[in-house]
Amino acid sequence: MSVPQFKDISKAANNVLGKDFYHVAPLSLEVKTVAPNGVAFTVDGQSNQKTGALAGKIEAQYTDKPSGVSLTQGWTSANVLNTKVELNEAFTPGLKGEVDTSFLPDTGAKNAKVGLTYKQPGVNAHILLDAFKGPGVTGDVVFGHGGFVAGGEIAYDVSSAKISRFSSAIGYLHPAYSATVAATNNFNVFSAAIWHKVDPNTEIGARGTWDAAQPSSAGVGIEAAVKHNLDRSAFVKAKLNNQGIAWLSYSQALRPGVTMGVGLLADTQRLNESAHKVGLSLKFAA
Repeated sequence: MSVPQFKDISKAANNVLGKDFYHVAPLSLEVKTVAPNGVAFTVDGQSNQKTGALAGKIEAQYTDKPSGVSLTQGWTSANVLNTKVELNEAFTPGLKGEVDTSFLPDTGAKNAKVGLTYKQPGVNAHILLDAFKGPGVTGDVVFGHGGFVAGGEIAYDVSSAKISRFSSAIGYLHPAYSATVAATNNFNVFSAAIWHKVDPNTEIGARGTWDAAQPSSAGVGIEAAVKHNLDRSAFVKAKLNNQGIAWLSYSQALRPGVTMGVGLLADTQRLNESAHKVGLSLKFAA
């Protein structure tokens, strides 16, 4: 397996534990199309659980494959203009550069991030400069060999000349299973995650988290999830944590390019109260 970026060391477990539960918004919609010249358009929106207000964005992306240049421009319902330029194989094999900017015309607020990623068979390094917030520099590197990976991340605030955040992680990654241990948030939050592809249709994931900054009575947070493919067009997911919160979801491809998902979050300790969330997701691709 290739060496992942630091934020993706536990990606397999994170995907099972966090993706495709659909309860975040009562209704979400995503439409993707591709023009004859290769420009990809995405329109998505979702309603707010508490207020019912709608939020969304329009995005267009053009990629010039011969040069490796990709341009993405977006406009959100909050009137934020986003532009991202990416250059793959920049100057040398394995090097990727990107510039990500945002601008809010109403207030003049702006932000810009410049990043470089260098990836080779045994290493994955990334550095990001946040030009307006701080400014700050975040760097991470992961080394890997024979499935074993180890890496660290550090953030530096230029204006205060201080390290603002540091983390580290180790793990073993395999196409059918993985196990990772991480110390994040300045070594205050410790977590261990496992993922296992039980068979071609079933995956399980689990994670335990201990926050040293919390009272000892808080203990260790435990969560576990399973994903099962019913067939090529449908899957179900279930998740439960040690606080009694349960997640259930179902996804079905109604026809080529059309997918529907429904999700439920239920507090099993308060079944008679209005502490539950239900969501519906529709995705269209052409």
